[in-house]
Amino acid sequence: MSEEGTTSNSAEGLRALAHPLRLRLLSLLTGQAMSAAEAARELGETQANVSYHLRRLLAAGLLEPAEEVVVRGGRAKRYRHDPQSGTTVNATTSGEFQLLTAALTDELRRRSGLRVAGAPGALTDAEFWVDPEVWQRAAQLADELGCLLHEAAQPSGTPGAVRVSATMVLFQMAAQGRTAATDQAVAADETTGDEG
Repeated sequence: MSEEGTTSNSAEGLRALAHPLRLRLLSLLTGQAMSAAEAARELGETQANVSYHLRRLLAAGLLEPAEEVVVRGGRAKRYRHDPQSGTTVNATTSGEFQLLTAALTDELRRRSGLRVAGAPGALTDAEFWVDPEVWQRAAQLADELGCLLHEAAQPSGTPGAVRVSATMVLFQMAAQGRTAATDQAVAADETTGDEG
């Protein structure tokens, strides 16, 4: 695939992700395949609305058809989310990244209203400087945690399972007073050994 095609798919995927209902659908469809009608009932949304958002996610490559089932004489497609499909989605501008984080913030706000007080959990927030090796290890651990949770996802309401929320956004920041473009240029100079 050409780099331009990759960028286009990435941008489409990013736009698809930047909507709270679509984030909820991806979470739901990680644990089980569902049709638009089934997902609508589970989320308390209209079938037409869910169907529209499923089509957007499918077009962006974030869902895959899992099966077709017969429902009242008709056929319904069930879709499933492959968490690895999200690895092709990258924000290439600050605006795109802020659009995605705004959707994540809205979804986190909704989920936090469902938090079970006193249940085990973890919370951290930080903005600081670390060695590049520490940063790489932290990003790797976050990736591993994401994989662990996605691979263990079960259908909603599974007896004995607990409903959990996980939102991780880790990113390298520009140095104060510098833009991301300046930092990229500095990093490129360091890689090539240029000093000035």
